[in-house]
Amino acid sequence: MVFSSILFLFYFLPAILILYYLSPKKHKNLVLFIGSLFFYAWGEPVYVTILLLSTAFNYFIGLSIENSRNNIRRRKTVLTVGVVLNLLLLVFFKYTNFLIDTVNFVLPHDIPTLKITLPIGISFFTFQTMSYIVDVYRKTTKAQKKYIDFATYVTLFPQLIAGPIVRYNSIDEQLSYRRETIEGFTSGIATFTCGIAKKVLIANNIGLLWESINSTAVGELSVMSAWLGIIAYAFQIYFDFSGYSDMAIGLGRMFGFEFEINFNYPYISRSITEFWRRWHISLSTWFKEYVYIPLGGNRAGKKKHYLNLFIVWVLTGIWHGAGMNFVAWGIYYAVILIVEKAFLMKYLEKMPKIFQNIYAILLVLIGWVLFASNDLPSAVNYIKAMFGGNGTGFFDSLFVYNLSSYKVLLLTAVFAATPLPKEIWQKHFSHKIGYTLAAIVIVIFICTAYLVDSSYNPFLYFRF
Repeated sequence: MVFSSILFLFYFLPAILILYYLSPKKHKNLVLFIGSLFFYAWGEPVYVTILLLSTAFNYFIGLSIENSRNNIRRRKTVLTVGVVLNLLLLVFFKYTNFLIDTVNFVLPHDIPTLKITLPIGISFFTFQTMSYIVDVYRKTTKAQKKYIDFATYVTLFPQLIAGPIVRYNSIDEQLSYRRETIEGFTSGIATFTCGIAKKVLIANNIGLLWESINSTAVGELSVMSAWLGIIAYAFQIYFDFSGYSDMAIGLGRMFGFEFEINFNYPYISRSITEFWRRWHISLSTWFKEYVYIPLGGNRAGKKKHYLNLFIVWVLTGIWHGAGMNFVAWGIYYAVILIVEKAFLMKYLEKMPKIFQNIYAILLVLIGWVLFASNDLPSAVNYIKAMFGGNGTGFFDSLFVYNLSSYKVLLLTAVFAATPLPKEIWQKHFSHKIGYTLAAIVIVIFICTAYLVDSSYNPFLYFRF
């Protein structure tokens, strides 16, 4: 079940809201927990067991760490067991076949791969539970004594299957003492509506352009067709994932939760360093708090600092997918970030702002080729096409046709990827409740019409 579906919008969401608000306060988390399990089971009935086992395991690990407060050795042992078993769960489902393929490539073996289906959202809920037990170990948060409250945190359906990664210490008090208000509920509806508009009206439609160009033999792509394709993908993945994050944040507000933002207009960035402060903020924060800083961060000299950055970004690439293209994607950003910190930033800052932005966007687009491709050779071939390696010319009739067909949508995407729409709305319309209600009704109506009429409705980050 996805947020941008008729089933969710007109059946599941109204039902869970009615049950939630009719329930006594002491049972609201139980309603959310059961509803979230139903939501997850709709798409992954087999793997609900995995989710429940992971939840129960980390609940008891947290209690065991807290109960060993005065025994440092035991605390470390319990934490190590917890982290290792969480990682083993993730590695088994997500990376087993990748590891087998790697062994078969390196050594003269032909080990058969396993028939494993990746549980939706396993990367997200595994990182959430690991951050919880680490925080309990660090004594920055107390272990949750109530199992239903902890299970609600892990399984909470707005952020369960595609983030944002919600750390326990950011909502621990909300699990017990949150307040549902009319203002919060209204804000939640507005934020959700903005998210579904991003997803349905922009991401899905611009995604069709990427699908069309990507399905063309790469050897037949002109330079401009290749660039147009990856620009379309860049907009698709941004509006797809930021739209999902907005919907998650909006849904959370409807139930009294406040999640932190996950995107902050990344395409207006003037460096790759800035881009990664604005893109998928919850993931960047997680790696900073639980990998980069424990490794020493930037406190142990330049060489160690750069090594720490390299390690973090290789792991970030691997987190996103089991393939050499994702490893290359992580290395690609590691190298750029190291170069920026070593010397490039001081030169970038002296350039006109527009050139800084062009620099960042060009590098991000090349990075998206590595991310979007099925494998590393495919990515290399596509990048060659972007720089004239095919010998097919600078532009062709396919480029002219696609640009003509999608020019309005592309301009809309450019505009919507900046803070301007929000600034205009807040300045002229946000204080007028009638405009807000009308906008919500109109957008939901148009999105519903699109969902009824179209069969193309993927969520790109579900595969992570």
